[in-house]
Amino acid sequence: MKTTQQKRKTSLKLTSFESLEDKYYGKQGTAKREAYETAFKEELIGEIIKQIREKQNLTQDDLAQLLNVNKSNISKIENNLKSIRMDTFFRVLEALNTKMTIKLEFGKIHREIAWTV
Repeated sequence: MKTTQQKRKTSLKLTSFESLEDKYYGKQGTAKREAYETAFKEELIGEIIKQIREKQNLTQDDLAQLLNVNKSNISKIENNLKSIRMDTFFRVLEALNTKMTIKLEFGKIHREIAWTV
């Protein structure tokens, strides 16, 4: 007995990440979009801290001891469960012996601030 199989064509519609952000979080400049982007940037900071810490073969406990804080604080920062204050962020960078550059843009004004510990 002969079996015939039909090939099904699957049509995939590709959508850019930016259009998904627009759809679910609103257009650039809206309050909802600004809140989303702020939260996203905070999450990136935690991930960057984690990557630097791990590259230096430090545990969360090691970093917590350097900063004289509880290990749970480091975990919360890395997992974006706690917002990090700028002074704490600078202390973390100092403890990790890390350099940072901040780029500020406002209209035609462009400034870069390099911070080295």
